Amino acid sequence: MSLEIKVPTVGESITEVTLAQWLKQDGDYVEMDENIAELESDKATFELPAEKAGILRIIAQEGDTLEIGAVVCTIEDGDAPAGDKKEEALAAKEESAAPAAKAEDASENPDSYAAGTASPAAAKILREKGIDPSTIKGTGKDGRITKEDAEKAQAKPAAPKAEAKPAAAAPAATPAVAGARNERREKMSSLRKTIAKRLVSVKNETAMLTTFNEVNMQPIMDLRAKYKDVFKEKHGVGLGFMSFFTKAVTTALKEWPAVNARIEENEIVYSDFADISIAVSAPKGLVVPVIRNADQLSLQGIEKEIINLATKARDNKLTIDEMTGGTFTITNGGVFGSMMSTPIINAPQSAILGMHNIVQRPIAENGQVVIRPMMYIALSYDHRIIDGRESVSFLVRVKQLLEDPARLLLEV
Repeated sequence: MSLEIKVPTVGESITEVTLAQWLKQDGDYVEMDENIAELESDKATFELPAEKAGILRIIAQEGDTLEIGAVVCTIEDGDAPAGDKKEEALAAKEESAAPAAKAEDASENPDSYAAGTASPAAAKILREKGIDPSTIKGTGKDGRITKEDAEKAQAKPAAPKAEAKPAAAAPAATPAVAGARNERREKMSSLRKTIAKRLVSVKNETAMLTTFNEVNMQPIMDLRAKYKDVFKEKHGVGLGFMSFFTKAVTTALKEWPAVNARIEENEIVYSDFADISIAVSAPKGLVVPVIRNADQLSLQGIEKEIINLATKARDNKLTIDEMTGGTFTITNGGVFGSMMSTPIINAPQSAILGMHNIVQRPIAENGQVVIRPMMYIALSYDHRIIDGRESVSFLVRVKQLLEDPARLLLEV
């Protein structure tokens, strides 16, 4: 008796997911609750567990978009192969389950099995890469090409060079372009499609404007240099720039609440708390986890939460709750070398602060030209809610707090 494994409900607003990758192959024996696949929504990545022990039969393929409740695979009754016969049993199951897949592969690419047999998953990967399986030396049983062999295989750039020789020998022919000129296509992930849709929507549906200022980072750098070792020893985390910016922003938001507001239909919603979204670059795209009640946290509390969220983002372990509900966003393009930019608002929020790289520049200070570590900061805001006076005053207040960090601790 087989059991159908369906796409689970992963959130109220999520109606479909993308099958990112299979963690197990067709015909594998799986244990109950063992993760067999990764599903990707427009907000996060989820692992799909096996609901019973048995033999996995794959139905949906990697890259498929599936609605909630769609059948992903089935699990048939079967025992785990024992002892030294496990590999042979798995190979036998895969061979018996794959003839239809082999026939389909062969019809699409008659030479797919000329120099060895590739598993269905391996054949699919090789076709996408445009690699002839006969050029691959399999590491599986009896020279079988495994999925890992296919993933490691690289298209050899020898073909373009070989074509260049006759072109050079024939003066009348058009000279070949030196080097490889390959192209590849990848299906957009659910996350990337959602990011694209939301960014275009914000540009089209808000009255977005950006105001700029600059911050002398010397006071913060001096403070960090003086206390960073003691801070880390006492709290177990480093003292970074982001905690200072977060603290400055939450202080300024209390003074200019419109910057922390949002529009819902015909109403403006003001929040008396500050949930700060922090833009983080993750392997599958930009994600924006939220530091809850950041206005109530100390510098060390902010640093610990940033490390926690950034680690989850890199490991694709963020939950939907951890990425929704922010009231204001901070993004740091400076870590990538950006000198100045106009960040796009993270809807439905009304403003976003962009940090940039720190550059030693000459400035006038007390009538003297001195060299200081300077950073440009940018505030993009929705002019439907936030007026110019509020936006400029907010950014000036952030600058004031950063250039005199003692104000952050004394709250003055």
